[in-house]
Amino acid sequence: MHILIIEDEQAAARRLEKLLLEQAPEAIIDARLESVEAGIVWLQQHPAPDLILMDIHLADGSCFEIFEHVKVNSPVIFTTAFDDYALQAFKVNAIDYLLKPIKSVELNAALEKYRRMHPKQPDWGTLLEHMRNQEPQNYLRRMLVRLGNSIKLIDMSEVSFFYTKDKITFLVTNQTAKRYPVDYPLDKLESLLDPADFFRINRQFILRINAIREMQPYSKSRIKVETYPPSDQEIVVSTERAAAFKKWLVGDLP
Repeated sequence: MHILIIEDEQAAARRLEKLLLEQAPEAIIDARLESVEAGIVWLQQHPAPDLILMDIHLADGSCFEIFEHVKVNSPVIFTTAFDDYALQAFKVNAIDYLLKPIKSVELNAALEKYRRMHPKQPDWGTLLEHMRNQEPQNYLRRMLVRLGNSIKLIDMSEVSFFYTKDKITFLVTNQTAKRYPVDYPLDKLESLLDPADFFRINRQFILRINAIREMQPYSKSRIKVETYPPSDQEIVVSTERAAAFKKWLVGDLP
């Protein structure tokens, strides 16, 4: 049973994990996240877990914001110190609604309820994903962009980075430092570009590895990146993506 924990209080998260493993020794904790943003990013990038345990009040807002940005297919057990959100919780895949401090007997009852409602089935989704990963990938090699009244063909080797501004996606070239609007949003580009060359460092930027000129430690475990050509906006790797970014730099792809 793969479980995702979203809880911004580290002590509460550790206690919840301990109780889970006592009540369900077969459980595998896929991740422990602390914020709405981290939850959105993780759910976009990973297969749906079997179960999510989610605190309602997170460091950067209400957990219900996650459901506004990503489709959550997993059943959820909500945890909270307040009982004001029960109705809202049961509108979004809620299995149960536990008040803090969480008691072992109540968590066990919630897990039993989950098992009754979701008997274990073959993991066809993971199997299909594995099969797709074995297929050769055809990544975007060239792109057509508008240049005034003409159209220009740009090879991906000419690209330094992509970024969004005012809901428009732009491409910046590495030699001429020219900026062109493109038709793809970053979410789509992320799936089209070769992950060996390109990495999405935050919601606003996708960088090509050859564009990185210098890196510096930044606050909250983030990384500030200087590029060539330089960007007129600050480029910072988000906290949630910093670990994956470091692995990508040395060629350790997910």
